[in-house]
Amino acid sequence: MWLVRLALSRPYTFIVMALLIFILGVLSIIKMPVDIFPSIKTPVVSVIWNYNGLSPEEMSGRITAIFERSITTTVNNIEHIESHSLIGMSIVKIYFYPTVEISTAISQVVSASQFTLKWMPVGTLSPNVLSYDASTVPIMKLVLSSKSLREAKLFDLANNFTGLCSLPH
Repeated sequence: MWLVRLALSRPYTFIVMALLIFILGVLSIIKMPVDIFPSIKTPVVSVIWNYNGLSPEEMSGRITAIFERSITTTVNNIEHIESHSLIGMSIVKIYFYPTVEISTAISQVVSASQFTLKWMPVGTLSPNVLSYDASTVPIMKLVLSSKSLREAKLFDLANNFTGLCSLPH
């Protein structure tokens, strides 16, 4: 009740305060940065190991487990690790704390993966190490099909051709 009495006794003060709130609100909206894909600081590194012919159980035991043990002792600031073993492939995602510099994390993971190659099965190739960022996640999938073109030609068109409007049917 005291606020209403104060507003009635000093109307110009409340009018100026309301205008000030309105003007500052409009200015803050105008100056606020807007980005379609904002930079989200989620430092994640994906390591993809390939070894044809191994079952998921063998991939898990002979490659994934060795690599996970190695990085937990040689790479700094790991929050947690997720891994998936498939037929002939192992995908290890290493999540770091938000304060970690991603370039340092990638270099540590690459050196740890090169170090563990000597304990991997003979013929294991170096893994693909990728920086995983929220802005690199695909937002749309495109499916192409054709009754007249082979799959290899469709693949080449999808990867190399920018003017999709003139594709042959």
